[in-house]
Amino acid sequence: MNAKPLDPQRLINPSGKILLISAICLLTLGAIAVEYTSISQGQFGLLLLPLVISMTASALLGVGVIPLLNRLKTGQIVREDGPQAHLKKAGTPTMGGIFFVPTAVLSAWLWVGITNRELVITSELIAVSLVTLGYGTIGWLDDWQVLRRKSNKGISPRMKLALQILIGILFSSWLFWQESSAVSNVNLPGGLSIAMGWFFLPLAIFVLAAESNATNLTDGVDGLAAGTGAIAFFGLAIILGLNYAELTVFCACMSGSCLGFLVHNRNPAKVFMGDTGSLALGGALGAIGLSSGNLWALFLISGVFFVESLSVIAQVGYYKATKDEDGKGKRLFKMAPIHHHFELSGWTETQVVGTFYLANIVLVAIAYLFR
Repeated sequence: MNAKPLDPQRLINPSGKILLISAICLLTLGAIAVEYTSISQGQFGLLLLPLVISMTASALLGVGVIPLLNRLKTGQIVREDGPQAHLKKAGTPTMGGIFFVPTAVLSAWLWVGITNRELVITSELIAVSLVTLGYGTIGWLDDWQVLRRKSNKGISPRMKLALQILIGILFSSWLFWQESSAVSNVNLPGGLSIAMGWFFLPLAIFVLAAESNATNLTDGVDGLAAGTGAIAFFGLAIILGLNYAELTVFCACMSGSCLGFLVHNRNPAKVFMGDTGSLALGGALGAIGLSSGNLWALFLISGVFFVESLSVIAQVGYYKATKDEDGKGKRLFKMAPIHHHFELSGWTETQVVGTFYLANIVLVAIAYLFR
């Protein structure tokens, strides 16, 4: 039997299933490699098993929850001014964050609580979990209002930001009061350190709000936010290691749960995470970066989210700056966030997602090398 030659187009334009399998294999093998090389340091059990268990639980839970979301008529309301290819996504259930985010938090708590390792449920783990669930609740309120009103308008942007800032104030104040000397110094490559003092509070509030909104903007293509989120949490996990063992387990569980959700969210998506999931992901990343004093690593690992957010800011700013007498301005991109620009430039969704995955992997590698 003659073997069929490889189709170059298939390699350039992978299917959603191929991207899913690639992401699972990459992170699973990465966890095995990290644990194998660090076994002498007692790091075995912090990455692989929490990741796999959380991934399996999230994937299995989705099998039961997605039909329930369909029965509750939580179909996505698609923007008419968005890419026309997205109109067919209307009716796909959203609010998927209600099952994969709690799964990650519960998996982390159970693993830390029942393992024979010398792990305890620390105040940092509790605080990070509460921030994650708090931002997820904000997202749920927004998703619920969108579904109730049957429009793209949920709670007002001002209200959403106010709630994000409120949680940011509570968390940053507690963190500063708890460990002011440890967290208020921003560590940079080359042994440099910037003592922030009380300026840490507004910085922390900004980081949480910016990170959550950036991940929210990234959630616009099947599998994009879930896959990049899984890679970002895995990157933080290998950087934290034994220094923050409980938070490392939490990151591994968040990464695994994102992969489990990706089983249902890869192209073509059977469910969307909604703001319930995307805001929670950003809140968790920000809280972990702040708690562990790894803001520089967080910035690098979140590079994809940062570019997505920056593209929106640049688009709005350029439009306002170029307004003519009729009040119409020019667009810097065909559409923002930038993943839509690539779509409207002829890229398929999976090409966008695959490229962003690769970019995020490179950023994680850079962050690990310069940690």
